[in-house]
Amino acid sequence: MLSLRVDGDLLDRLRRHAARSGMSVQDYVVRTLVRDDFDQRFRAAVEETEKHYGPAHGSAGP
Repeated sequence: MLSLRVDGDLLDRLRRHAARSGMSVQDYVVRTLVRDDFDQRFRAAVEETEKHYGPAHGSAGP
């Protein structure tokens, strides 16, 4: 099981993208997670977050 917490703006964006694809938000998120380039996109997002907020405490680095 995977649990995500998202703010209202992100949820609205996810709903719009999912609707354009004719999918539920849950299906849209799962499809995004299983894409081949997810690992690279996730790593880029983590690096960008760390630039702004610093590394997370206790994170298991690469």
